[in-house]
Amino acid sequence: MEATVDIGTAVRAGRNRFYLWTAGVFMLIAFGGFIPTYWAPVTRGTFEAPAIVHVHGVLLFSWTLLYLVQTALVDRGRIANHRAWGLFGISLFSVMVCSMLVTRTVMMQIEQRQGIGESSLHFSAITFCFVPLLVAYFALAIRNIANPQAHKRYLYLIMCGLMVPALARVYMVMLAPPPGDSPELPPTFVIIPPVLTASLLIVVALVHDWRTRGKPHPVYSIGGLVLVAYSLLMVPFSGTATWLAIARSLRALGA
Repeated sequence: MEATVDIGTAVRAGRNRFYLWTAGVFMLIAFGGFIPTYWAPVTRGTFEAPAIVHVHGVLLFSWTLLYLVQTALVDRGRIANHRAWGLFGISLFSVMVCSMLVTRTVMMQIEQRQGIGESSLHFSAITFCFVPLLVAYFALAIRNIANPQAHKRYLYLIMCGLMVPALARVYMVMLAPPPGDSPELPPTFVIIPPVLTASLLIVVALVHDWRTRGKPHPVYSIGGLVLVAYSLLMVPFSGTATWLAIARSLRALGA
């Protein structure tokens, strides 16, 4: 009987360890992806941006760190602490999402004054269209608090989505045009490579499910597909008259 309990405990610990390791990967991506365009310039004192950009950065990294801490608490079996910090997580996520919207609105106004307002409208679709999906998945995660298997997978998908901006910064550095070229923002299709790269994290989770459960959990098989498809569909939508009208209205809100 004791041997059986020990084996069961070891198996559960092994399964939880997957989420702990991937939480560490998320932390590395979130921090490392912004080194060339944020951390390094800030360290050199050459980064210039509105204060809201720094606020948003602090909130985003705080959320990523909290996800790592929460995953570690579950891995160690400290469920009561995990639930207590969950209340703080709800507040942090809500403020973080608001900062995403406010930051992009402020940047749209700045970009308009710089004469790149049209490309700014197209590019802003990435943020404004992605936020509703993040909020929907977070709401589903909260709704499934009593169902840990679904709860942790919705949060995992949210983290995969939040890795796209960090991965995009890496591609921006690699594919940046030579100095002196047009100051226009890149077209929205530049989001495709980082989205596809982030989707590999979902594939890893699917493989983990197959190995540990015998089949992928519906949150991954359906929610993961929706996340990738939704992200890719933002590209054509960003060029529609409907979106451009919405974007101009959003930009005017902060004027």
